[in-house]
Amino acid sequence: MSTKGRYTITAALPYTNGPIHIGHLAGVYVPADIYSRYLRMTGNDVAFICGSDEHGAAIPMRAKKEGVSPQVIIDKYHSIIKKSFQDFGISFDNYSRTSAPVHHETASGFFKKLYEDGKFIEEIAEQLYDPEADQFLADRFVTGTCPKCGHEEAYGDQCEKCGSSLNATDLINPKSTISGAKPILKETKHWFLPLDQYEDFLKEWVLVGHKKDWKTNVYGQIKSWIDDGLRPRAVTRDLDWGIPVPVDGAEGKVLYVWFDAPIGYISSTKEWAAREGKDWEPYWKDKDTKLVHFIGKDNIVFHCIIFPSMLKAEGSYILPENVPANEFLNLEGNKLSTSKNWAVWLHEYLEEFPNQQDVLRYALTANAPETKDNDFTWKDFQARNNNELVAIFGNFINRVVVLTNKYYDGMVPTPGTLSEVDEQTLAELKAYPAVISSSVERYRFREASQELMNVARLGNKYLADAEPWKLIKTDEERTKTIMYVALQIASALATLSEPFLPFTSSKLKSMLSHSDLDTDPTWNDIAIKEVLLPAGHKIEKGELLFSKIEDTEIQTQLDKLEATKKANKAENKVVEPQKDTTSFEDFSKMDIRIGTIIEAEKMPKAKKLLVLKVDTGINVRTIVSGIAEHFSPEEVVGKKVTVLVNLAPRALRGVESEGMILMTETPDGKLVFLNPDDDGVNPGTVVS
Repeated sequence: MSTKGRYTITAALPYTNGPIHIGHLAGVYVPADIYSRYLRMTGNDVAFICGSDEHGAAIPMRAKKEGVSPQVIIDKYHSIIKKSFQDFGISFDNYSRTSAPVHHETASGFFKKLYEDGKFIEEIAEQLYDPEADQFLADRFVTGTCPKCGHEEAYGDQCEKCGSSLNATDLINPKSTISGAKPILKETKHWFLPLDQYEDFLKEWVLVGHKKDWKTNVYGQIKSWIDDGLRPRAVTRDLDWGIPVPVDGAEGKVLYVWFDAPIGYISSTKEWAAREGKDWEPYWKDKDTKLVHFIGKDNIVFHCIIFPSMLKAEGSYILPENVPANEFLNLEGNKLSTSKNWAVWLHEYLEEFPNQQDVLRYALTANAPETKDNDFTWKDFQARNNNELVAIFGNFINRVVVLTNKYYDGMVPTPGTLSEVDEQTLAELKAYPAVISSSVERYRFREASQELMNVARLGNKYLADAEPWKLIKTDEERTKTIMYVALQIASALATLSEPFLPFTSSKLKSMLSHSDLDTDPTWNDIAIKEVLLPAGHKIEKGELLFSKIEDTEIQTQLDKLEATKKANKAENKVVEPQKDTTSFEDFSKMDIRIGTIIEAEKMPKAKKLLVLKVDTGINVRTIVSGIAEHFSPEEVVGKKVTVLVNLAPRALRGVESEGMILMTETPDGKLVFLNPDDDGVNPGTVVS
């Protein structure tokens, strides 16, 4: 198990341009919280640090979209994000924000130290400039084709499809998101961190030193970047939102957000230490401290190449021991997107599934994208809850607590002589802390969550085999021993579940009256103590730890996503351009009448076609129409329709079609009849 020590755990600073969604939780915050809670439980000194990232181009972009100032945006989303994390049980020791004075001072001081030590290159460089908006374009104000994968909507700093980190000038066919204009190159002065000078250091530190203990996806991306050759990276930007560059001649420039943001970990630690009366420096400068960054794969380059190079250049900071980055989580088969509202938002989940934080924590952990992109589905969420949390974990605890109250008025019974099965079961139980620890310490949280569930499975199997509800009728003494052993397993679950299911752990500890014990069982106690709940200890009445999630609740969520999909489709619907101008004489040649559909049937062996009999007022004629995927024959009979009656007849699958029914299509793809239903509009009426 973990050796007691000092840990600084950081979780990626979320952008305050939108709320937190399940992709953020699965990739960063849930695993970071599990790890931090576990370390505290095993006696370590932990600083779990985070805060809102309130600089960078994404903020003014959001502000522009909503028609407000950037300050309104950061205040709004900082508040939503911070409260969501608190309500969800993410146990940060400090959650700060990069607009805080302590951060501005820390980031400015860090830059000045590197500047004064001659660590930067000052260059006049060409940067993309919007001639219509009359301003330089920050990375996120430029989109274009990714030079690596061909994705046509890559941003100027990153392609969200292939994950490649880019410079805006790398984009093919760049376009300004402000005006839509094609940007030009214009000279501007910036300061660069010469990453090429740190190649040897990075090779030795990562490619040699962490070849065996870092995740392969992280190691592989770093190696790819280094093998490709590192180049100087600008640490300043022409932008009016951010931390001003603190040197002469830098008016109108701010620190690049990826220089500024990781320093937010340091400033947040300072804020925490000042509040708690601690010295912040050992958490960042003592070689015995272990620094671990929890991030998503899109941040690997910044945390494993750029930030370590910054720390190395400064000279007094420790380097991360590990950066266990996760891959991406998709939602119902599609990539999560803040801008497209394709997400399960944390603050909405907390409202719609009250007191079920642990259900989402468990579902995201059990399906975490640790080695590859994974897909969150509401059906899987429901199955994880109903088939595992309710049927395994909750079922075992409910049986134990109910039977203890029923047979012994809530008192832990005095056991008799333990049988071989009893001793074997307790021996298996004692092994689980080390098993779960091994998984957690190797950042295998999916595996750890299943080992936790195996403790509940151990308890269920033990009770199912022993059947105390039957044995009580014939052997009361043996039943006492069985229930005593089951209660030890329940107590162990109360402790072992805390990193993964903190709200459940708290409820279970309350039900088992852990607070009345001389000492609340610790993680290590489970492995070494013979007794966790002593005979004669009084437990409380039971309550259900988990409740079944019904199909109707899941359908509500699926309907929300379907509505989002339709809204996105409507928003992105391209209006067809006007066709070539026609003359009045040409238009007059078209004979458009009102008709009534009097018969309809599907065309045999044709998926899209209906064969209609239409009363045009002139005659009853056959018209074949490609509307079968939108309307059934029964739906259209009796409908008034608009018909082009003098269209030349055409044979379709052997049926002669005499005319065309005029339709339109809604933005979400639904066909609609051009259909005047007012009274008095009769078959044969001319449309002119």
